[in-house]
Amino acid sequence: MKTLGMIGGIGPESTVDYYLSILQRYKERRPDGGAPSILINSVDLDRLRRNFELGELASAAQYFVAEIRRLAAAGADFGLLSANTAHIVFDEVQSQSPIPLISMTRATCDAATSMGLKKVGLLGTRFTMRARFYPESLSREGIALAVPSEDEQAYIHEKYFDELVKGIFLPATRGQFVSIVERMKEQEGIDGLILGGTELPLLLRAARDLGIPFLDTTRIHVEAAVEELLRE
Repeated sequence: MKTLGMIGGIGPESTVDYYLSILQRYKERRPDGGAPSILINSVDLDRLRRNFELGELASAAQYFVAEIRRLAAAGADFGLLSANTAHIVFDEVQSQSPIPLISMTRATCDAATSMGLKKVGLLGTRFTMRARFYPESLSREGIALAVPSEDEQAYIHEKYFDELVKGIFLPATRGQFVSIVERMKEQEGIDGLILGGTELPLLLRAARDLGIPFLDTTRIHVEAAVEELLRE
């Protein structure tokens, strides 16, 4: 059996969601019994947040590489970074990783393409919403990307770190996020929405149907990881 090595802790609530989702999906795919082999390395969210706020991307990448090496030394055959923002440095990390990594960005773009989407919205941390990794990957597939306004980005970023990564999911916050999505649907013409933060599904899974599909990056990433676990 292959062993998955997961960089977690960014943040803790989504790490738990990843773990449980992998177990559930694996058992759905392999109902005859057994459980996947998973190693989790919980890293320092505050350190990484400082790196991204200060633009210290090389430092963040080297930190990820060092922690992935620990997973490889423990027996991981392949790995993943369980956070969208971490994918700002994914290419640099992958190039130095001792084990192959599954890209959340690539898996999400593949999902958007298979759904026939033409223009998608993106919610996430300010780092993710302003980064190039999603727009560049989507544009290669002929898919346009829209992000919230500057004021909306500031609100989302604040709530992300003050509430979501701490496991706080308030109905009032959910309502405001839904209002942002509704505006983007009406004014930007989005036909899908990337939940580009792994805490966002925990907040928005209970949201009412807005008439467009949500691309749950956690579920998409989990599906790709389980596919690799089952690969002969």
